[in-house]
Amino acid sequence: MKVGFVVVPPALDFRQISSYKCLMVRRKPGTILPLEAAILEVATARNRAGDAEFHGFLAAKELRDRDGARALTAHGTLYKALDRMETAGLLDSRWEDPDEAAAEGRPRRRLYRITGAGERTLAEFRASAPTAWRPSPGIAPA
Repeated sequence: MKVGFVVVPPALDFRQISSYKCLMVRRKPGTILPLEAAILEVATARNRAGDAEFHGFLAAKELRDRDGARALTAHGTLYKALDRMETAGLLDSRWEDPDEAAAEGRPRRRLYRITGAGERTLAEFRASAPTAWRPSPGIAPA
């Protein structure tokens, strides 16, 4: 009878794999990306128009319309940005009433609202942004 040996590979060191370098800082803490500034601009404009809450797809459409883009912002990019912004305290969110969504025959939406910290961050971004950066057409500074 032959006895086999089990070969156990060495433990994987996640630090050697570039896509798993979760400890790597990609930007200065407290700074926002242009996409995040544009989302805050949309949130501010909706708030000024009397509709404080918005959902992700609506934000994507408004970003496309205001920036004159041919396509919507990739949903993975947009929703990751919304999640980062909520974690940072720039946005609050809630799930809409399931009965409202059911009455319209669609899935529930996650509704976002800009916070005071989001408004202050946007104002700081506007003040410190290079002169080449301007709000998208149709978005008046607050």
